[in-house]
Amino acid sequence: MKSVVWNIQDEWQPLEAVMVGTGVGMGPAPRLADTYDPQSRKHVQQGTYPHESDVTRELDALAAALVAHGVQVKRPESLGFNQVFARDIGVVIDGAFVMTSMVEDRAQEQAGIDRMLEGNPGIVHRPPNDVRLEGGDIMPMPGEIWVGCADDDDFSTYTTARTNLQAAQWLGSLFPHRKTRTFELQKSDRDPQRNALHLDCCVAPLGMGHLLVHPAGFKREEQLRSLLNGYDRSNVCEVTAEEMEHMQCNVFSIAPDTVTSDKRFARTNAILKNWGYHVIEVDLRETSKMGGLLRCTTLPLRRTPLT
Repeated sequence: MKSVVWNIQDEWQPLEAVMVGTGVGMGPAPRLADTYDPQSRKHVQQGTYPHESDVTRELDALAAALVAHGVQVKRPESLGFNQVFARDIGVVIDGAFVMTSMVEDRAQEQAGIDRMLEGNPGIVHRPPNDVRLEGGDIMPMPGEIWVGCADDDDFSTYTTARTNLQAAQWLGSLFPHRKTRTFELQKSDRDPQRNALHLDCCVAPLGMGHLLVHPAGFKREEQLRSLLNGYDRSNVCEVTAEEMEHMQCNVFSIAPDTVTSDKRFARTNAILKNWGYHVIEVDLRETSKMGGLLRCTTLPLRRTPLT
């Protein structure tokens, strides 16, 4: 793999290089007892869990769409296990790669990017034992890092609690020039409409000053209020519980004015277009049955640095 000089400063500067997940090697549907999010659980129960071939086709099409827009696309190595949600493997902040500490069932996924890390001279931070985090909960923002998390009680109760408060403290120590903001999320291991699996399942800050948000995904009213106070109300689209379940907050910006979204999302896509965004519409309906969508399947490696 050609080395990429890592640089991610926020969620929307023009995307230059990205890792896109792959369906190759994900295998058949898991047993119900082996699921660890309510969306996957629901589809295993209903017999509608996606096939490897369909997820592979959808993610290959997403990768092709990004290449068509001038983005360098890398893929994780296929090692015979699930590599769909590249976002949760790690996160780039400024010029450093931050490895995550995933739930035990998914820890092997990080092996799919070992070769990319070994061939890059950049700094790699690895979390200490008491820090748990997944990339879907971490958002680099201008001068800040937003962290979706669970308090100690929720973290010990719910499988869907993936990032703890210690992660925010650790990130703050790594990037002291950025303010770390925490957002505690609502969790459920059984109901996908009551579970904000990651921060990017219930909020999407966009490059021209707009916000997609599912307010009920936030556990602390004061944290939600602090978030909304940063936006003009006309620039905020509230997403319903049903829309959140289908991942309508989980869009992915490739430029300040360009957003990738699922073509099924008629209401939110129309709002994005009315706000002035170019919306690249793709089809990830099968992939979404596993509890993730566009931001979840992409790991940005480099965006055009701010001058």
